[in-house]
Amino acid sequence: MNALLSVSDKTGIVEFAQALHALGIGLLSTGGTARLLAGQGLPVTEVAELTQWPEMLDGRVKTLHPKVHAGLLACRERPGHMAALKEHGIATIDLLVVNLYPFEATVAQAACTLAEAVENIDIGGPAMVRSAAKNWQHVGVLTDAAQYPSVLAELRANGTLSDPLRFALSVAAFNRIAQYDAAISHYLSSLRFEADRCIDDSAVPARMQFPGQSNAIFSKVQDLRYGENAHQQAALYRELHPAPGSLVTAEQLQGKELSYNNLADADAAWECVKSFDAAACVIVKHANPCGVALGLDAASAYRKALRTDPTSAFGGIIAFNCVVDDAAARQLGQQFAEVLLAPGFSAQALEIFKAKANLRLLRIALPAQTGKEGKERGRNALDARRIGSGLLLQTADNQELSPSALRVVTHKRPGPEALQDLLFAWKVAKYVKSNAIVFCKDGMTMGVGAGQMSRLDSARIASIKAQQAGLTLQGTAVASDAFFPFRDGLDVVLDAGASCVIQPGGSVRDQEVIDAANERGVAMVFSGLRHFRH
Repeated sequence: MNALLSVSDKTGIVEFAQALHALGIGLLSTGGTARLLAGQGLPVTEVAELTQWPEMLDGRVKTLHPKVHAGLLACRERPGHMAALKEHGIATIDLLVVNLYPFEATVAQAACTLAEAVENIDIGGPAMVRSAAKNWQHVGVLTDAAQYPSVLAELRANGTLSDPLRFALSVAAFNRIAQYDAAISHYLSSLRFEADRCIDDSAVPARMQFPGQSNAIFSKVQDLRYGENAHQQAALYRELHPAPGSLVTAEQLQGKELSYNNLADADAAWECVKSFDAAACVIVKHANPCGVALGLDAASAYRKALRTDPTSAFGGIIAFNCVVDDAAARQLGQQFAEVLLAPGFSAQALEIFKAKANLRLLRIALPAQTGKEGKERGRNALDARRIGSGLLLQTADNQELSPSALRVVTHKRPGPEALQDLLFAWKVAKYVKSNAIVFCKDGMTMGVGAGQMSRLDSARIASIKAQQAGLTLQGTAVASDAFFPFRDGLDVVLDAGASCVIQPGGSVRDQEVIDAANERGVAMVFSGLRHFRH
C-alpha cells in the first residue's frame, strides 16, 4: 500500500505517518510535509521524484500529474486500468491525506488583501481529494486529523479499510470540498469594486454585507422524530463553526430526545435569558416568553417568573443564566416542564432531577460578554427565513439599547426604579412576537401580550393574563415593541394601571400620543429602536 500525504495543517501528521510506516505502508509527500517527515527520519518519496517533474510556479503545480491522478483513480478490478498503470510504470495510491490551504482562516482576518486570499485558494489539493473520493472503493481519503485514529484502528486490525469507512471518508471529503468552494464563492462575490477602476489586489477590498451568492453551510446533528406537526419530517443542523454559547453547543445531560418544537422554544428562551446580567429565569411557551424575572439566584428568579402566567408555563421551556442549585431544583420538580437550560447544575440538583427521567436538561456555557461582534457574544450574525422559492436574509437584531440613548418626551420623568423597570421590559419585549406589549415591575413580568394583529388586543391580553394570575398592574412599566400609532393603545395600557411607558417613537402621530401621556400624568420615553419579531 502507498499513502500520499500533503497537508497545510500538520497537526498529528508525524505520528500518523510513523504509524503508517510501522504498518509497512509506503509514504509519498510534497513540499513542507515531505521535509517535516524526512526530518523525523521517515523514508518518504517526494512527489517530484515520483512524477519526474519538479514543483513549479512557487508550488502551484506539483500534484497535477497523471502519475498522481492515475494512481488515485485506477479501479483495481478493471484489467484495462491496471494494464495502463503497468505500461506507464504508475503505482496505485491507496491512502490520500490532504487538508487544504487555509482559505477560510485567511479571509477571516480583517487585514486580508485580495492577493492573500487568492494565493490561499488550493488547486491541487481539491483535485486530488475529488479523485480519491470518486474512487472510494479502492482509496481512503482523509481530510481531517480527527479521522486518523479510526483509520489506524482498522488498518491495524484488518490490514485494510472497510467499505463503510472508505465510503464515509469519501462523503466527508466531498463535503469538505463543497464547504471550501462555498467559502471561496462567498468571499469573492462579496467584494465591492468600482466598475471603472482597476482592481488593486494588494489592498484590503471592501466587502458587501450580503454577497452575490449566499453559500450557507450546515452539517446535520441529528434527525428529529417529526417536525412542527407529526406529519412533517425534520432534522437539526448546525453551522460548521457555531457561535460559543449558542443553543447547538448545548450538552444534553438527561431526558428524552429533543423535538423540533423543543429546540425552537429552547432557542427563544436561551436567547432571552442570556441577555441579562443578573440572575434571571425565562419561561417560554410556543416561542413567546410567558414569564421573565430577575432574582438573587435561580430559585428566586424562577418563583417570580412563574407568577406571571403559571397556566401557560405548564409544559414550557425554562432557561436560567445562572447555576441551578438544589433549592431551585426542588421547586422546579413541582412543575411539568419539557426542557431546562442553564450554564450549570449542582450535583444535588442533578440528583433531584433523576426522578423526572423525561425532563430534558441542557447545559450551555454562557458566551463572553466582552466581544463586540454578535457571534463572539453567542449570537447569529444573520437571520434567515424561507419564502416561496426564496430566502430572506437580514442582519440579526443584536442592537442593544443604551440608557443614554433614551429620550424622555413627557413632562414627567421616570424615577430610577421606574427606569430600571422600563429597561427590563424593553429587553423582554425584544423576544416577544409582534405586536408585543409587556408589563413589568420590580424585575418581573406582570403581563405579556404577544402575536396579535392589533396592538390594542395585545395590551388587553396582557391585562387579562395578569388578572388570571392574581397580579395587579398598578404602577407597572410597559414596553411596546413598536410605536403607538394612535393614543388609544396608550390609553389601554394606562387604564390597566401602567405608570410609565417605553416605545420606539417614529409615528406621524407621536405628538398626539405624547400629549395623551402628559394629559394623564405619566412618564414616557422613546428608545428610537424598533423590535419587530414576526
